[in-house]
Amino acid sequence: MSLQQDYLQMRVLELAPQVYVCGQLFETDLKLIAKQDVRSIVNNRPDGEMPGQPASADLAKAAEELGMTFVHFPVESRSVSKEAAEEFAKVCSELERPLLIFSASGVRSTKIWEMSE
Repeated sequence: MSLQQDYLQMRVLELAPQVYVCGQLFETDLKLIAKQDVRSIVNNRPDGEMPGQPASADLAKAAEELGMTFVHFPVESRSVSKEAAEEFAKVCSELERPLLIFSASGVRSTKIWEMSE
């Protein structure tokens, strides 16, 4: 399975089989993601990072109502520690696939995924 970029109207990259990354998600995006059979979502943005950013708790509630697991695993954009990458790997290994990871632009999520591999 691969996420349909034209269907989702966002840039989605495949990092590994059934593991995808994208930029900021909003509650409206979650319905489209659920239709693509995504089972788990990981948010790598700290709450309040930018004005207008949805709260992780609101996204979690919406995702869970749609039958998806939502994990808030905030990572600072400037630096990702080895310890954080190891913990991230553990969290992701326990999540059902397909898995969608996001941050503001997707760069931070890609970085921590690559460090965790």
